[in-house]
Amino acid sequence: MNKTISFFLIFILGFSVYYFVDLFYFKSIQTFVKELSGSKALAHVVAYCVTMVPLIIILKIIFPEKKIISLFSINKSVLKGFSTAFIGTLPMLLGYFIYFKLVQSINFQSLFINSISSPFFEELIFRAFLIGTLYRFTRLGFITSALFGSLLFAQMHLYQGSSFTQLTEIFLITFLGSVFFSWVYFETDFNLWTAIFLHLFMNLYWEIFNVSDNVSGNMYGNLFKILSILLIIALVIYNKRRNKIPLQITRKNLFIKTKQT
Repeated sequence: MNKTISFFLIFILGFSVYYFVDLFYFKSIQTFVKELSGSKALAHVVAYCVTMVPLIIILKIIFPEKKIISLFSINKSVLKGFSTAFIGTLPMLLGYFIYFKLVQSINFQSLFINSISSPFFEELIFRAFLIGTLYRFTRLGFITSALFGSLLFAQMHLYQGSSFTQLTEIFLITFLGSVFFSWVYFETDFNLWTAIFLHLFMNLYWEIFNVSDNVSGNMYGNLFKILSILLIIALVIYNKRRNKIPLQITRKNLFIKTKQT
C-alpha cells in the first residue's frame, strides 16, 4: 500500500478512536476521578490524559523513531513561548483592567480547568496532533491542514451559545481563533508553548475580568482581543525578519506544499 495512503488511514483511524473515546467516556472518567479524589481539576486532567492515549499510540505507530514530546512540539523553549504570549496579550490585560471589573468571586478549580488544563490539552490535541501532524509530515498546506481541525474545534465550543446569532458568533470566533493559533504555532518554529500560553492568557483574562458570559463577547472585549492578535502577529513577523528567517506560511503553500516541511 502507498505510504501516503497508509499514513492517512492510520491517522484518521487513530483520531476517530480518540474522538469516540472522548465523546463517550470523558465525562464518565471525570466523574469517577472527581468522586474518588474530590478534585474537579484533577479529574479534568486525568480524563484528558486517558482519552489522549489513542493519539499517543498512533503517533508511535506512524513515527516509531521520534519522541512523543517532539511530535507534540513541547520540546521547544517554554520561556520563548511564554514571553511572546505575555507581551502579545498585554492589550487584553491592560484594556480589561481599565474597562472591566474583576469578578467578585473565583472558583479556582474552574479557573484552573478553563485557563490552564483546557488550553494545554486542546493545543496538544488540535494544534499539535490534528493540525500540526498534517502540516509537518504531509504535503498538505496551511489551509488544508487547519480546516478540519479548526471546524471541529469551533464545533466543540457551541455549548456556550443558545440563540442562532450567538452560535454563529461563537463558531466564527473559535474557528478563526484556531486558525490564528495554528499560524502562530507554525511561525514560531513549531513551538507549541507559544500557542498554549496565548490560549492560557486569553482565557485567563476573560475569566478574571467581568467581560462576557461566552466567547462571543462584546465591543470592548473583542476590541482588546483583536489588538492583542495584531500585536502578536507583528511580534512574530518582526522576530522572523530580524533573524532573517522566511515566513513558514506563504501564498505558495496555502493548499499544497512543494516540499514537505
